[in-house]
Amino acid sequence: MATTTEPKRTAKTSAKDNGKTSNNGTSLGVIAGAAAGGAALGLLAMLGRKAAVQAPSALAGNWDDALKAEHKAVLKVFDTLEATDDKATIRRNMLLAHIKHALVKHAIEEENVIYPALREAGKTEQADELNAEHGYVKQFLYELENMPSTSPKWLEKVKEFRAALEKHIREEEDQLFPELRAQLSEEKNKALTLAMNKEGFKVA
Repeated sequence: MATTTEPKRTAKTSAKDNGKTSNNGTSLGVIAGAAAGGAALGLLAMLGRKAAVQAPSALAGNWDDALKAEHKAVLKVFDTLEATDDKATIRRNMLLAHIKHALVKHAIEEENVIYPALREAGKTEQADELNAEHGYVKQFLYELENMPSTSPKWLEKVKEFRAALEKHIREEEDQLFPELRAQLSEEKNKALTLAMNKEGFKVA
C-alpha cells in the first residue's frame, strides 16, 4: 500500500514563513504603538488646553479674586460683541460661543462649590437666588442662539443679557463674596479655592 508523504519543509521555507510572521507581528506592534502614542498625545493636548483655560483663574489667587477675574474677562468679550455690526454674523456667533463656554464653566464653579458654601454659612436664600439667576443666563443664551444674529433685535438682546449679568455680578462682588470670605477661616478659603479650580478644570 502506497503511502503519501508530505513534502518536507525546507529550512529556507521555514525561515521565510517565520519572517512573514515576524514582520506582521512587528507591523501590528508599530501600528498599536502609534495608536497608543496618538491617544497619549491627544490626552496631553486636551489636558494642556484645559490647563490653559483654567490658568487665569488658578493664578488669580483666592476663589473670590478668581471669580472676579472671570467676570471681567467675560465682560470684555461682551465689549467686543457689542462693537460688531449686523453683517458680522460669523464673528458674532463665535463670540457668543466664547461667552457661553466661559459662563458655563463659571456657573459650574459657583454652583458646585461657592453657593453650597454660602448655604453652609447661613446665606441659603441668597445662594438660591443667585442659582436661579443662572437659569436666566441660560435662557438668554438659548434665545440668542435661536435668533438670527443679523437682526437688530439680536444686539438689543445682547445688551439686555449684559445688564442682567452685571446686576448679578455686582451682588456677588460687592456683598456676598466679601462677606463669605471674611466669615471663613484662611484654611477654609484655601480649600474653597482648590475645590473651585478643580471644578473649573473639569469643564474648561
